[in-house]
Amino acid sequence: MPHQPLLTTKRLLLRPLQLSDAKRVQALAGEAQVANGTLNIPHPYTDGVAGQWIGKHLAGWHQGQSAIYAITLKSSQQLIGCIGLHNIQNDKAQLGYWIGVPYWGQGFCTEAAERIVEFGFKRLKLDTIYGQHFSRETNPGKVMQKIGMKHVMTKNDAVRVNMITENMEYYEIQSPQALPVVS
Repeated sequence: MPHQPLLTTKRLLLRPLQLSDAKRVQALAGEAQVANGTLNIPHPYTDGVAGQWIGKHLAGWHQGQSAIYAITLKSSQQLIGCIGLHNIQNDKAQLGYWIGVPYWGQGFCTEAAERIVEFGFKRLKLDTIYGQHFSRETNPGKVMQKIGMKHVMTKNDAVRVNMITENMEYYEIQSPQALPVVS
């Protein structure tokens, strides 16, 4: 697989993660408000975990299994979150993202998600991108809806987190090239 390309939007630069990002990832993702809204981010976020996570995703790019990016502000190069396509297989991938609390409500996540979906369809030639979020957390679903993803189902008692069973909302979007032609 060639080097992971840089992706740009009006306000953002999406770049491959670097091991030097580990402290910033730990600080932003480790906030309880971020971690509690995700299935995979631990809280507390202990030392060393971010570096392992970054290393796993750098390898994932080279194996064609993931395309994970640091979301940075063009103006300052400051890392404000992460976004990516996970579980790439059979022309499908799962969209995942988080934004640090100080950057919530400014449209950064939607802007990054639009760009990563475009990249997935045009560059990675995916047919379907899907996403999921806890039913109790509506903001991730709002981002998915804004970028054109459609709600496909609610799965009750989908996952068990901290001894509590959680409901999950599932979304997906099809590549314009993958849609059947209606004549």
